[in-house]
Amino acid sequence: MVFVPPSVSDRPTAQASALQKIAAEAAARQKQGVLRPALPHRRQLPLRVGTRASPLALVQTRAFLTMLTRFCPVLRDMGAFQEHQINTTGDQVQNRRLAEIGGKGLFAKEIHEALSDGRIDFAVHSLKDLETTLPPGLVLACTLRREDARDVLILRPGAVQPDQVDPAAPFDSLPRGALVGCASVRRQAQMLHDRPDLRFGLLRGNVQTRLDKLAAGQCEATLLALAGLRRLGMGDRADIILDPEIMVPAAGQGIVGVTVRESDVELRELLSAIEDYEARAVSTAERALLAELDGSCRTPIGGYARLIDDAQGGGPMLRLTGLVAREDGSFLLRRVVTGAPADAERMGRELGHSLRADSPADIFAP
Repeated sequence: MVFVPPSVSDRPTAQASALQKIAAEAAARQKQGVLRPALPHRRQLPLRVGTRASPLALVQTRAFLTMLTRFCPVLRDMGAFQEHQINTTGDQVQNRRLAEIGGKGLFAKEIHEALSDGRIDFAVHSLKDLETTLPPGLVLACTLRREDARDVLILRPGAVQPDQVDPAAPFDSLPRGALVGCASVRRQAQMLHDRPDLRFGLLRGNVQTRLDKLAAGQCEATLLALAGLRRLGMGDRADIILDPEIMVPAAGQGIVGVTVRESDVELRELLSAIEDYEARAVSTAERALLAELDGSCRTPIGGYARLIDDAQGGGPMLRLTGLVAREDGSFLLRRVVTGAPADAERMGRELGHSLRADSPADIFAP
């Protein structure tokens, strides 16, 4: 479902008011020693938040909790949150592609088990790592304002200077046959489509680990999400920022999403008060595209939506780019559709159907 936003000028006031009301009611109940028993997972404060233990995940989770307490200071005064770091299968296995061990859902599997079992109350994720079909009883309750969704190319120290790179042909900055460290088939396929001479080697790990391996000469370049670099205060490490028309980002890239139990109505209301409606619209389109393509980590798929001005002077329009490719870059299909933000889910489904219909069947083979 796509939420229709209030006006920009009204949004912060409406969000703060809703948060203050919910939190004030919770504080009053706590002071009186009363908690309504209506919900099956009713719990005392603090609320337990689940997160991966990677540096980026912790930065995102703590920024989210800071946002909540900034809107509603009473939550901070109540010591309302307790952080639970959870080591996921995706973090534990670093020497194989995600496709070989079960796909992107492995970054959320153990977290969602804890959420379903009642060991945590909500969970904070990088939305691009979240499967399109959540486990039964769990819902995506909130999406936060998107950071820059673009990918970046980072070059080995001493390589060509970024200011010498043609933005329209960024991959030409790499020498013939260069080894690129990469774990994403989406990034690999798009680069190989343009530069079939390039070689690719597996490079996984957190952001700093990948940068250290690059500096050690394990490869001549690597690719990362600009959003992650910026959130870690490392935006200056981005040598070449790639235009999303050249490198279509992953669905949900740059967006933080929060999952909760479907039955936890009060917490869902609290989180909906800080929902970023643009993030919800674009992520709805991108995730619908991904779901229609039934894509996994084995299939190079890109999905990137943004709001643009209506040429006719109406309200904002949603522009969705979808991409399907073969891992070796020998096939690549990119299409764009534009429509009303309220039609985000339908647009994603229809674009996904179109891309699947006109792509070779082997691309989607399990």
